[in-house]
Amino acid sequence: MDQVAYALKITGMTCGCCSGRVTRVLEATPGVIQADISWQSNAGVVVTTSQITKEQVMAIVESTGFGVSA
Repeated sequence: MDQVAYALKITGMTCGCCSGRVTRVLEATPGVIQADISWQSNAGVVVTTSQITKEQVMAIVESTGFGVSA
């Protein structure tokens, strides 16, 4: 299955616990292979199978309480 990497800007994170929460929620999602989220840079890269869209990834991030843009 093909893999796709999405680069995201994430706003509202203030500490490692914030980025850890986003990472855990994303990596618990079927189809998400890896999430590398950094609160210091307010950004992240999410690697998924080709079956998950960028919009779906962004909706998952928003569900954790943070803002996101691509």
